[in-house]
Amino acid sequence: MLQPLGLDELAYVVYRFTLSQPGCRLEDLLHHLDGDENAIRVSVDRLLELALLRPVSGTLVPTRPPLALRTLLQRQQSELLRQEREFTQIKTAVDRLSEEYEYAQAPGSHAGWDRLETPAAIHARMERLAGKATVECLSLLPADIPVDTLDARRSMDHHMLERSVSVWNLHLESIYNDRSAVSYARWLVSNGGGVGTVPTLPLWLVIYDRTTALLSVDPCDPAAGAVEVTGAGFLTGLVALFERIWASMTPLDVDAAASGDEPSPVEREVLRLMGQGLTDEAVCKKLGIGLRTLRRTIAELMERLGARSRFEAGANAVDRGWLRPCPCSSDRPPRPRDKAQPAETEHGQSVKTSVFV
Repeated sequence: MLQPLGLDELAYVVYRFTLSQPGCRLEDLLHHLDGDENAIRVSVDRLLELALLRPVSGTLVPTRPPLALRTLLQRQQSELLRQEREFTQIKTAVDRLSEEYEYAQAPGSHAGWDRLETPAAIHARMERLAGKATVECLSLLPADIPVDTLDARRSMDHHMLERSVSVWNLHLESIYNDRSAVSYARWLVSNGGGVGTVPTLPLWLVIYDRTTALLSVDPCDPAAGAVEVTGAGFLTGLVALFERIWASMTPLDVDAAASGDEPSPVEREVLRLMGQGLTDEAVCKKLGIGLRTLRRTIAELMERLGARSRFEAGANAVDRGWLRPCPCSSDRPPRPRDKAQPAETEHGQSVKTSVFV
């Protein structure tokens, strides 16, 4: 029972004997206890060292364990905390060395891009880039973020903000369904960062100082990893993407309800995604909302549009100017043209198709 304190069973027996025989002497212990004499003396010395026994006029008086051991427990707790800090520092150093090695060995790094296969590699690269950032960090965060990842981002953001680096994050409007994510976003705003929400985001993206960016390899599969890109050609387009989305965002905790009969940003995005022929499940995934919420939103839109079907709702939305269909904005891959049906009329004008395919 007392092994963690460096006491064996014999020491426990010695202590119990002194409890039953207050004021006993060492000779009494040697006479009444079975065991090697030297072992008994060692146990007594250890109990005296731990202040579980106190010498009084040649006798051994037991002391109250909680009081005697408090200092010892505090020392052990301090040692455990020191070892934990040391382990964390060693782990961080090993992770950074590993990341630096991968970065130096990556064949794509000299061509303006470098693929990162694992979450650990992505996190290590983010730490390195955040530590080197001097101006700003821009992020698109379309997915639910695990709590441990949020804690890691908060630490990196804190260090950047301390160095007067601007931090700007864009989340899905569904962030309000995630307490941890909302807490992180509000913390960032309270510490001088910028946070906005939009109905959908095209991919995960983080841009450092407009010179280096990390983005998802496959927006539909977070497990596919990420890629680091550099070079003015890449970054100009990615920064323009971020700025274009930021221009349409709603600041965190600001009510984005529609005014009058106009659709809210989420409702307008529902119409756009439905117009591209996406299933309800696919729309839910892009918006980060539940199926019941989506279908309730669609039902409310159809009622306001005076439509009896989704097809009619799409047509009415176009007529009201709520929706401006654009073939280049489709989230679906282009379909091959049907050779049996001409793409143009005999007068050379394009065939008009419905926004709801």
